[in-house]
Amino acid sequence: MDKFTTLTGIAAPMPLVNIDTDMIIPKQFLKTIQRSGLGVNLFDELRYDRDGNELPDFVLNQPAYRQAQIIVAGDNFGCGSSREHAPWALLDFGIRCVISTSFADIFFNNCFKNGILPVVLPQDAVDVLMEDARKGANARMTVDLENQTVTTSDGQSFAFEVDPFRKHCLLNGLDDIGLTMEKAPAIESYETQMAQARPWV
Repeated sequence: MDKFTTLTGIAAPMPLVNIDTDMIIPKQFLKTIQRSGLGVNLFDELRYDRDGNELPDFVLNQPAYRQAQIIVAGDNFGCGSSREHAPWALLDFGIRCVISTSFADIFFNNCFKNGILPVVLPQDAVDVLMEDARKGANARMTVDLENQTVTTSDGQSFAFEVDPFRKHCLLNGLDDIGLTMEKAPAIESYETQMAQARPWV
């Protein structure tokens, strides 16, 4: 998993509330267990018409936001079913941070496990960030995980809370496997001791 330290990038404004996981990645794309290749179908039903043509009004189809790395969203982002494909699709598109007033619990947890930082801020702060995101590609937002701040393109900063353990994992690029591998010397030592103490096992 890639480390998340400081991200400065384009933020896409998505003021919709209750963006659920089926909107993020529709059910017909859940057949794969590969984490790559899902970005093209991110928000599929919002991005394309029935013939597969891009809908120009959708924010991620607009030239200013095609390289967005941050989404500023409405309340209750990631609700619906628990599919882990949702953060996979966001990450494959290039999204590393989603900012909202609230997230569905399972989606929130899945983000951290896949290298995406979900930032919870009060409505007045999200409103300011939403307006900053509407400025387009020339307005770069900065998310600083170490200092736990989000800063607008004109320098207005907002502090956010994050669980210390999850912060540690993101800063060091540690998913569940990475955390286990940190304990590899202790695991090997235990296995060696057990092999000597109980060779019949």
